[in-house]
Amino acid sequence: MVFKRIGFICVSIIICLAGCSRPQKVADTVSAELWQSDYGPGVKLTTAHYHIYTTADDPELLNEAPSFMESAHRGYNKQLPEPIETANKFVIYLFGDRRQWEDFTRSFTGDRAELFCRIKAGAYCHNGVCVAYDIGRRRTLATLGHEGWHQFSSRHFEYRLPSWLDEGVAMQFEHYETRDGRFYFEPSGNTYRLDALAATLAQGRMTRLGDLLAANPGDVLATDQTEAVLAFYSQSYALVRFLREDGYGEWLGDYRRLLYDGLRGDWPLDEVSGRIARDRNEPRTVLWNRIVGISLFEKYIGEDIDKIESRYLSYCRNIVGD
Repeated sequence: MVFKRIGFICVSIIICLAGCSRPQKVADTVSAELWQSDYGPGVKLTTAHYHIYTTADDPELLNEAPSFMESAHRGYNKQLPEPIETANKFVIYLFGDRRQWEDFTRSFTGDRAELFCRIKAGAYCHNGVCVAYDIGRRRTLATLGHEGWHQFSSRHFEYRLPSWLDEGVAMQFEHYETRDGRFYFEPSGNTYRLDALAATLAQGRMTRLGDLLAANPGDVLATDQTEAVLAFYSQSYALVRFLREDGYGEWLGDYRRLLYDGLRGDWPLDEVSGRIARDRNEPRTVLWNRIVGISLFEKYIGEDIDKIESRYLSYCRNIVGD
């Protein structure tokens, strides 16, 4: 019965791709076919840049996910001065429930499985593969948008990004709107991060900018929803918005150059920091994050961190007020 339902959904998707008017462009999806996995019957959706293996049975989610990820891919490229082409398709596993997600995670991540399974509701990116499960259509897509950036940057960037930058950019793809059959990312509408930022400001718990740049959340941040964790995420989200928006784009060119040089491996790093930045198998240590996070900000954005912090705090108050 379940397999028949999945088959019906697959046929429905194919019919929809041929001419329905859902908020999705037909050209974004190349094919839809049945996928019989060890975790339940499902569908494999193939787009220009993604293979999406899914056991989810929400037709609306399945219809929107392919176009959403293609829109996200375009958005990731817009972070850079010049777009880059993805030769091999990214792989996403989107499961219908948490049990399937946990079963897959235990077989896929090995010794790190218990760490990933402590994620309360969300997704992760491991060895270049994004793994998620259905937590409601909008929240699921928001999570895929976030993790999709980590997947994109991990494959294409010569250097890994310091935590504040990597997480800050990822959160720009959590909130979206649909217009004319396309998905558009609207960071200013991310009320989840804005509410956390407002609470942090109101309680006087803002992390100093220098400490934020040096922060290394690591695996704990993915699982521990403490006030400090929420503060790190909301402030990193606001910092990337600040660099893109403040002063009518005053920092935008520097921000893009920072990303582009990381993409090409042109950051001015010492030998040890450069080796860690290149080798994703080496852990991103607290010391590495502290050295690289601060030095890159000073090199590309400005050396007077205290002066920039004053403007950053003013910006944070403004976007919370808005």
